[in-house]
Amino acid sequence: MSDRDETTEITQDTHRPRPGARLARNMVFYTILRLLLVLLITLAIIGIGLLFDVQVPVLVAAILAVVIALPLSMVLFTRLRAEINSDITTVDAGRREKREDLRRRMDEA
Repeated sequence: MSDRDETTEITQDTHRPRPGARLARNMVFYTILRLLLVLLITLAIIGIGLLFDVQVPVLVAAILAVVIALPLSMVLFTRLRAEINSDITTVDAGRREKREDLRRRMDEA
C-alpha cells in the first residue's frame, strides 16, 4: 500500500478529445491533405503536358509533384502544422509529468 492521496483525480473535459487522440487525428488529416496535394499536382502536371501534346510519365510527374508539394504544404497548411506542434508539446508535457511522478514515487519507496 502506498501513502499517496487517492482522492485527487484528474478531471477531463468530456467535450475535448485527449491530447494524444487530437494529435493522432490532426496527423492523419495533415497526411491525407498532403497526399491529396501531391495527387492534385501530379494530375495538373500530366494535364498541362497533354495540353502541349507532351506525354509526361506518371512517375516523373509524381516525383515533381512531391518536390513541389513539400514547400507548398508548409505554406498552405501552416495553421494545421501549428496545431500539431501544440499537440506534440502537450503530449510531451504529460509524458514528462508522468515520468517525474514515477521517479518521485520510486525515490519515496
